Amino acid sequence: MRYIGAASRGIRLPVVTKGADLINLISDTVIAASKSERDPFVIRDRDIVGVTESLVARSQGNYVTLADISEDVRRRVPEGDVSILFPIMSRNRFHQLLRGIVNGVRGKVRVFLSYPSDEVGNQVIDPMNYYLNSDRLSGDSFDEEEYYKVFGECRHPFTGVDYVKLYRSIDPEKISIHFANNPLAALSFSNTVLVASIHSRKLHRDILEKAGARVITLDEICSAPVREGAGYNEQYGLLGSNYTNDNSVKLFPRDCGTFVRALQKELFDRTGKNLEVLVYGDGAFKDPVCGIWELADPVVSPGYTDGLNGMPKEIKFKYVADNSGDKDPSDAVREAIAAKSEMDKYGHCTLGTTPRRMTDLIGSLCDLTSGSGDKGTPVVYIQGYFDCYLDD
Repeated sequence: MRYIGAASRGIRLPVVTKGADLINLISDTVIAASKSERDPFVIRDRDIVGVTESLVARSQGNYVTLADISEDVRRRVPEGDVSILFPIMSRNRFHQLLRGIVNGVRGKVRVFLSYPSDEVGNQVIDPMNYYLNSDRLSGDSFDEEEYYKVFGECRHPFTGVDYVKLYRSIDPEKISIHFANNPLAALSFSNTVLVASIHSRKLHRDILEKAGARVITLDEICSAPVREGAGYNEQYGLLGSNYTNDNSVKLFPRDCGTFVRALQKELFDRTGKNLEVLVYGDGAFKDPVCGIWELADPVVSPGYTDGLNGMPKEIKFKYVADNSGDKDPSDAVREAIAAKSEMDKYGHCTLGTTPRRMTDLIGSLCDLTSGSGDKGTPVVYIQGYFDCYLDD
């Protein structure tokens, strides 16, 4: 009898820098890991290899300086004031970008923060504080002075940072902080709006453009090289970027579809097995303590092979077992699994099986397995993910 279902392994790699041959390095390491004396495993068809986006971006040298960001903003906003709409509150995700953007704007910069939290759950006002004191506000949109008068200081529960002060401190003479939840509030100060939201950027763009605004989104900035040798991402621009040092950021990787297909082919050529491959960034999950949603990247997976398309089609194991009637529960489960191709995806057998894309589920598993610290496992090897109770 088979006792093990899905299994996820972190694969250790050497430190990767610009120009590394990732295809061969990952293939060599996965094959060596499968034959290792301590933790051997058998490579099988439909196993999955996950590669963290930062590994791909570093091998591409996909970096931009803050001066690059400033130059691109300067070209897109030749004059006047700019409203920046709904950025997330993060030192490694947006603080650096804001420094570059502010330097590229010739006029004043008004940063609009959503409240009581940003798009991914970072609080700018404690929810209970907001509940108790929101009736003291003069309106739905308010400035920094009113914010501190009504709510006082709010520090991030993990980092201890007051992001209102941090963002304004970049250039106190040039930056002012405002609070709103209606995108149109930005037009009270400028007809030029830089939409800094991640997952709601298209909605916010549409709302503002219908009101006559001139709109720029973060995925447009650095979407092409600003200078020879500068990084870029034609699809995501600055979205998915991350702190590198005080003068530069790493962008989301380019050409991930090409990369995953090349790695899939190399692994097939060397093992004879058809493996699936994806590049993954942030997992799509929410911290139950502070309520922060992990996904600060624009997508969980910017590139994956065809076999990872779609959503899982599964029965709810425990529902079938608990409602087997006169049948033996094991037999009922086996029959239900065998009949999956004919089942109604909205029927009782699927209740509780949340309809999510496989790339979001698998990418989240990869992110949790590899972590973001010092495990040194930027590649994740997953087995048995597509198997069910009937597979031996």
